[in-house]
Amino acid sequence: MNQPTISLCMIVKDEEAQLASCLQSVKDWVTEMIIVDTGSTDRTKEICESFGAKVFDYTWNNHFAEARNFGLAQAKGDWILYLDADEEFEPLHDFALLTQLNQEQAAILTVHLINYIGDHPNEDEAFHIAHPRFFRNHLGLRFQYPIHETLNVEEIFPKEQLSDLMGHIPLKLLHRGYMPAITAHKKKYQRNMALLNQEANQASSNPWVEYHIASEYYRVQQYDKAFEYVNLSIVRFIQSGLMPPSLLYKLKYAILFSTGSIDGAWPGIDKAIALYPDYVDLHFYKGVIFYLKKWTSSALDVFYHCLSIGESTGQHLTLKGAGSFHAWYYIGLCWESLENNQKAVQAYQTALELSPTYTLAAEAIQLIQKKQSL
Repeated sequence: MNQPTISLCMIVKDEEAQLASCLQSVKDWVTEMIIVDTGSTDRTKEICESFGAKVFDYTWNNHFAEARNFGLAQAKGDWILYLDADEEFEPLHDFALLTQLNQEQAAILTVHLINYIGDHPNEDEAFHIAHPRFFRNHLGLRFQYPIHETLNVEEIFPKEQLSDLMGHIPLKLLHRGYMPAITAHKKKYQRNMALLNQEANQASSNPWVEYHIASEYYRVQQYDKAFEYVNLSIVRFIQSGLMPPSLLYKLKYAILFSTGSIDGAWPGIDKAIALYPDYVDLHFYKGVIFYLKKWTSSALDVFYHCLSIGESTGQHLTLKGAGSFHAWYYIGLCWESLENNQKAVQAYQTALELSPTYTLAAEAIQLIQKKQSL
């Protein structure tokens, strides 16, 4: 079966530092590169042209969706692939995998998105999720919203068909955009908040706006504001007759943990777990709550349950390790609290086997060995 035609569509501005890696990762299997430049003053356009990309100048109007849609209008491929310059795919060695695009009945395909959060790229210091990046061209799919733009899926397809329209292709997409150094350099907080506040003042704004505002406040450690807005987002989803998405609850309890509000997190987290019983991160937070409250035996049960859930790349934004090495580390802490150092060391060693760079587990083993040698 022939490989389908794929149009890479991107919007860029002053991305010379990361752009080449992005384009290099797809150059052998996309049919065309459509790049919309919103006013670069560095070598961005030159780099794009060196990869054979078609570069279109676009006057920036504070609206990401409109800029992306301008690029879509130029695309000729059977499928659209959209990326940002701070993303790149892992090397694709089996190009036959792309024939799956032709075989799929789905209109939209997710990939395995890895959002790095540490100082260095490390899959163990990252959030993982299945994220839509491929969609069929010529179906009327377009982006909406000035910032954190999403596809207008609900406008094009009946709600009851949505699950049948989504598929998955096992490609790993690496995202560096929210690593601390890159976020600070690009002043994302200032840019994003200006656009989000502008959107929040529109009568047509949607509940995602408050979530994204909460996320921005959380990243700059303004936790009171973050908590206010994530709760507002949850309320607005409910008022709209929609179940709040799982990552809203993840953010809510992450905020409470960051402020030390353990009593504020319990027992409310059980209500979130009832909505999303397969979300390992929520169970992990519950285990940490029990551990901090010194309900150690109950905490052990919860962490072992996290291991049984595991970590699949699906609809939930999942912290790597919540169903594996982080859970084993806390199992070690629990066994230490119960004065069973043998089981504690075994748990820490298992955590290290799963994540060799996990320094907390290595340090915990060293501390136990040091105490035993005294």
